[in-house]
Amino acid sequence: MMGSALVYAEEGPPRMTRVDDFWIDPHEVSNAQFAEFVAATAYVTTAEMPVDPAEYGVPRDQIPAAMLEPGSAVFVAPDRASTRFTDWWRYIPGANWRRPEGPGGPEADPRKPVVHMSFADMQAYAAWRGGRLPTEAEWEFAASAGEPASAGQPSGDSANSWQGAFPVVNETSDGFYGTAPVGCFAPNLFGLYDMVGNVWEVTSDFYRSGHDPLARSNPTGPSESDAYDPLNPGIVTRVMKGGSYLCAPNYCQRYRAAARQGRDPGLGASNVGFRLVYDQAPSKRD
Repeated sequence: MMGSALVYAEEGPPRMTRVDDFWIDPHEVSNAQFAEFVAATAYVTTAEMPVDPAEYGVPRDQIPAAMLEPGSAVFVAPDRASTRFTDWWRYIPGANWRRPEGPGGPEADPRKPVVHMSFADMQAYAAWRGGRLPTEAEWEFAASAGEPASAGQPSGDSANSWQGAFPVVNETSDGFYGTAPVGCFAPNLFGLYDMVGNVWEVTSDFYRSGHDPLARSNPTGPSESDAYDPLNPGIVTRVMKGGSYLCAPNYCQRYRAAARQGRDPGLGASNVGFRLVYDQAPSKRD
């Protein structure tokens, strides 16, 4: 049963959906795994390169100089309660997968999920690894593992989410303030880790609010020309799933298999990652 009518309108309508067989990574792509790819190919991620304003159709002189430097979007907790996402998201020059918090922060933990990836970065890794980004239907099938949709926050031993009043009070009762190492929480019934919480996971589908009720066999989302994201007008976004460590009951109840939002394909963030699926059994990996 794909979709839900329990929380957000853009997650419906729920309907019985079928997907063909596929293989899927047991956890999100880690920093260690992405480092192997970079070592083998000398790949440079989008966040490590200067911003090209032409990609956004904006004159260079209308963009602050700091936002043209290589960098990415980083969550920084505000000093007071707020409902404006601009109060806790900052574009930090020098933030990338190697230093997720920026130049003054620690180096990436090899065990944690790789973040600050553009869609092009994810595709490049997928091609090297012999996999692909999952469709939304494939991802949701794997995440739900046959269990019915729920509106509740997952327990602290099953997923990494925000405990407390977001964005100012994180009680860290699950043991982590930020991202957690991949695979350190209990798996779902399919043996898959972190399908909800920890970091959002990007899929191959273009985003449009709500599901097509007639698309029930291997759906792949709307065409690029029919995609529309009201939260990102003017940008064709991709569907991301499962919420992240920033999801809390008082603000973002997206720590669920049916949860979905659009993601700017050209901009990374400190709470967005990915995992791969395969049409044939992949070679053994960690």
